[in-house]
Amino acid sequence: MPGPDILTPAGHGGRWLSLGPASRLLGIDPDTLRRWADQGRVATWTTPGGHRRFDRGALERLATGRRRPTGPVLASLGASPERLARVYRRHYAAGAVPSATTTPADAATREAFRRDGRRLIATLVEFLDSDPRDEATRGRLEGEAQGIIDDQARRLASDGTSLTEAVAGFVTARQPFLDELGGLGRRRSLDPGRLAALYSDASALLDRLLLRFIDAHQRAGG
Repeated sequence: MPGPDILTPAGHGGRWLSLGPASRLLGIDPDTLRRWADQGRVATWTTPGGHRRFDRGALERLATGRRRPTGPVLASLGASPERLARVYRRHYAAGAVPSATTTPADAATREAFRRDGRRLIATLVEFLDSDPRDEATRGRLEGEAQGIIDDQARRLASDGTSLTEAVAGFVTARQPFLDELGGLGRRRSLDPGRLAALYSDASALLDRLLLRFIDAHQRAGG
């Protein structure tokens, strides 16, 4: 029986799309789409010659999910700041996050870090649940996150924590947040396109905050 790429063209007008047209439909790099296919996030069919084919209808639904604001997704999944704070407490208690590289020994300073950490989580959740088209709200929330990051970087620099140690702590500490987003989306059967968009937003925001963190630490360290 002939495969679907024989039944319909693999170009722009048919049901089955090759890698190039499929990645353009989603607005992503072909390497990203290839990785998603390898991870099972996007269904594919492979021709006898080894070429991937993607279902246009499935990709259009995925693209719509990536673009469409659907309200406070994290809140609906139960990803409250309190829940995420508990996730971090479990990670620190288990030694999964190297708190020694990012938290000074002084009790008052440790409490300031905890307080700022809770504020940062709440701000990140609010940012991700805001409408992507509302640039004013997102700009305000990212500004609040930047202020928290600046304070943390300055404290670490003044406490003698090197930039290498500080960045290592930041990079490691971001992973539980991203893992929890992905886990909640899968457990609650969030639309794959919406989950991908949410994860992408979170990763991009944390990348920007990391650059801000590095700059603030360098300026504080003189």
